Amino acid sequence: MPPKWLQRYGWEILPHPAHSPDLAPSDFHLFGPLKRHLGGMAFETEDDLISKLRNWFDNLDVDFFRVGINSLLSRWQKCIDLHGDYVEK
Repeated sequence: MPPKWLQRYGWEILPHPAHSPDLAPSDFHLFGPLKRHLGGMAFETEDDLISKLRNWFDNLDVDFFRVGINSLLSRWQKCIDLHGDYVEK
């Protein structure tokens, strides 16, 4: 059952796969660069890892996020054109 606020506005709930890495910006745009940045590093403590992550995020340019968000429309359309199949194989 959709939330009442969705029903109130008459928005249609579209089915989607439980996990769709082609359509989740974190999967197709964020995790790759983050993995490359952290690759080969070793962390002595959890705090060291958190510090490195915060530093990486703090130094990302706004264009990094803009590119990821702007690519959503074409990915959504490609998914529709492929009848829900994976965008990238």
